[in-house]
Amino acid sequence: MKRFFSSNFYVAAFMAAGLMLSSCAKDKNGERLIFSIEDDIALGNQVAAQTDSIYKSQLLEPTDPRPNVQAAYAQINKIVAKILASDQVNYAQEFGYKVKIINDDNTLNAFATPGGHIYVFTGLIKKLDNEDQLAGVLGHEIAHADRRHTSKALERQYGLSVLLSILLGENQNQLVEIGAGLATLKFGRDAETEADFYSVEYLGDTPYTCDGAAAFFEKMQDEQQAGKPPVFLSTHPSDEARITAITDKAKADKCVKPVQQTSISDYQTLKTNLTF
Repeated sequence: MKRFFSSNFYVAAFMAAGLMLSSCAKDKNGERLIFSIEDDIALGNQVAAQTDSIYKSQLLEPTDPRPNVQAAYAQINKIVAKILASDQVNYAQEFGYKVKIINDDNTLNAFATPGGHIYVFTGLIKKLDNEDQLAGVLGHEIAHADRRHTSKALERQYGLSVLLSILLGENQNQLVEIGAGLATLKFGRDAETEADFYSVEYLGDTPYTCDGAAAFFEKMQDEQQAGKPPVFLSTHPSDEARITAITDKAKADKCVKPVQQTSISDYQTLKTNLTF
């Protein structure tokens, strides 16, 4: 039986061949990946647009005219800027790392798209005690994007051909599925360990204690033990060994610092600004 292929099939095949050839070069993380940084950015922009649409009724836009929302974004962006200034984030310039807040006090979660779009739920923000803990979470999510864990996980789950077709403007139903499932995308143990490692590294040159992620995971464990397992733990499993590894690395790097009073008081202001 004769088979017919659309012109986009050949375009996708050509792109795949080009990507395979380009994969001979290592990226800034020292890895050879078929998916390029430009592809990460393009896919991330499409997935972020879809995610914005899915959470439209809950999304607090950075352009929101309310002063309290603007103040909340200014504070979170300042934390991100301090992390990116550490020179440990390989794709700080290329990705930019844009944070968006989802107004849902019942959800303790955060996630990242390829290319550095990061989403944080108000429930998670309000569960924490200070900027250091939030910096640990943001560092962890930045690491997932920067080490390209999200792209790898999506490629494993959906296949390279599907991701390429999305880049070509096809497979919109699949894009909707990816956008809807990104908050519960699971990473392997190696990716989680690496994200923990870099969350410590990123905070080394900031005012924040480098083991902020450990305090966050302890809080998530408390929720789980109280019979209220957070969504975050369905994708980022927590255990004592993991928490210990974070604190041990921070101690080894000599960057366990006392939490400053301003980190606590400013964080209370952030939570107040996100109370509606």
